[in-house]
Order: sequence, then structure tokens, then C-alpha cells
Amino acid sequence: MATTDRHLTSSVPAATLALAHALSAAERGLAVIPLSRTKLPALPSPHRDDPPWKPRCHGECGLPGHGVYDATTDPRRIRALFAAAPRATGYGIACGLPPHHLIGVDLDTKSGTDSSASLRELALRHLFTIPETVVVATPSGGRHLWLSGPPDVVVPNSAGRLAPGIDIRGAGGYLVGPGSRTEHGVYSTVLGTAHLPPAACPPALLRLLTPPPRTHHPTPGPPGHHGLGLVQFVLSAHEGQRNTRLFWAACRAYESGLGDTLVDALTDAATRTGLTAREARATIASAARMTCGG
Repeated sequence: MATTDRHLTSSVPAATLALAHALSAAERGLAVIPLSRTKLPALPSPHRDDPPWKPRCHGECGLPGHGVYDATTDPRRIRALFAAAPRATGYGIACGLPPHHLIGVDLDTKSGTDSSASLRELALRHLFTIPETVVVATPSGGRHLWLSGPPDVVVPNSAGRLAPGIDIRGAGGYLVGPGSRTEHGVYSTVLGTAHLPPAACPPALLRLLTPPPRTHHPTPGPPGHHGLGLVQFVLSAHEGQRNTRLFWAACRAYESGLGDTLVDALTDAATRTGLTAREARATIASAARMTCGG
């Protein structure tokens, strides 16, 4: 993995450095996308003006701007993405894709909790150890641990579900790559870990990261295009807007007479974005009370 010499790179444009680091990551089999200084995808969505009920496009239209779904290891495509995003200052690494099926364990420090201690307590309680692996230091003092998952297991994204201050980046998520510049500083690989491959996720930890399959109860019938659009609207939520989107979608569902029919589908969609089932059902119940006057 590329390292950065501050003296040699101080005069190099941030976009050029980001592209170089992204290409280096792609050589290791890591699919990448350009990121802005805010850590969000640098390319605007071609569907940003679409109505909320329209099914979400994951790149089927052939245009760039689909976030993590643009991720690639093809050097030509990477250069094209960065050429379309000249203000990119970093790159994201898609999780859950072959060959590594990357799982990111984000040990945050902003919440005021000792997330590293929480992880150690989990390891002691569930009898696993974190193997030597790639560790990336964040500008806020946090750490990203890179682990590799089995190809037949889908690890969902979650925020604080494993323990306070520990977020998980799995399928459909991405990690900020080392060498990326953000408005808060630079992400860098911790000394002595850059040469390591992502270590296999311990089985006991993997079990904690993969909740048991939910039981799907039969519904009176298919929700139709409007119902599917509301579900897609919830699925497209980013962290910080999940409850808002779920509440809006649930209100529209009850207003159109689909509320009870869509409860399970909306709950399932919300949990896929990182909410717990209890949080999701509470939000849906609030929408029902407000909309139906209950």
C-alpha cells in the first residue's frame, strides 16, 4: 500500500494524490470510488431529481454517480471516474466485494466512548482475538480495522449495534482509503500494517456481525409500484437521515392505505440501513399515530 511523504507530496494536487492511492489500492484487488473532502462520493447522482417513489438505480443506467456501486478495480474506469470528479481529495474502498469481501470495523472516538476497550471486552466475552491486519488511523483519532469475510456471508452495515462507538462497514458500504484528505485531515495506514492483507474475520466475531435471518410474515398482497418506491426510498438513506426517511415513507404509506401492508417491508429496509427493528417499528408506529390520528 502506498505511503505518503509529506515533503514530496505537499505540492502535488490532492486529486492527483487521491488517484494514485486509489490505483495502488486497486492493484491489491480493492474496488474504489472517488470521494470529496466530506468523505461522501465525489460524483453527483444522475438521479438526484428523480421522485422518491422511483426505484433506486444501482448503476444500471450506465452513468457514473451511484456511490459505492461505481466501485471498480479497472484502472481505466478509475481514471475516468476521477477525471469526472476533479475536486476529489480521497477515495473510498467498497466492502463486501471479492476477492477480500472486506469488513471494516470502525472504532470511533467522537462519541466519547472507549470503542477499543469495548472491542476488547467483546473479544474476551465471546472468546476471539483480533488478528494482525491492516489498520488505518483516522484524523479524529479513531481506527479502521480491515477484516476479510467468507464469500457466502453478507455482513450488513451497522452503527453502534455491536457496541457503542463501533460501526461496521459491510456490503453496500465503504471505507475511506489511506492517503485520502478530508476537511478534518488525512487518513493514514498505521505503521507496520500497510503490507498486511486483510485478515480473516474471527468466526465468533462474524456471528455477532451477521444477525439471524428475520422471519417474513405473509402480507395481504404485493405492495405495488408506490409501495416498492417507498421501500427503496428508505433503503437509499444514509447515516443521519435514516429515521427521517423511514418516518416520511411510513406517513405516505398510511396516507395511501398501504401502512399495515408495508410495515414488515419498511422495517426490513430500515434495519438494512442500520436501524434496529425496535427503532424502526417505533418510528413506523409514530407515523401511524400522526397520520391516522391514533
